Amino acid sequence: MSLKSQKLDGDVKETLKRFLLRSINLPDVADDEDLFETGMVNSLFAVQLTTFIEKTFRIEIEPDDLNIDNFRSLRAATDFVKAKFATSPV
Repeated sequence: MSLKSQKLDGDVKETLKRFLLRSINLPDVADDEDLFETGMVNSLFAVQLTTFIEKTFRIEIEPDDLNIDNFRSLRAATDFVKAKFATSPV
């Protein structure tokens, strides 16, 4: 992983983590913790999360992207955002 990729990963993850913790009022969340299975979030929050991702990272979430696995955990959401950056036109 390049230094630029590591920075992007860290920046995206920290931004998403701050949003998650502030939104669900928890002291911490593990990278791979299943946010839906644990009951921390619900489908309404998924809409808030996708809106936050679109606005914050200036990416468009397509209907095909609306797979719960893309947003199931902090790591999944981070990987999703990084993948969208990788495929977006420069």
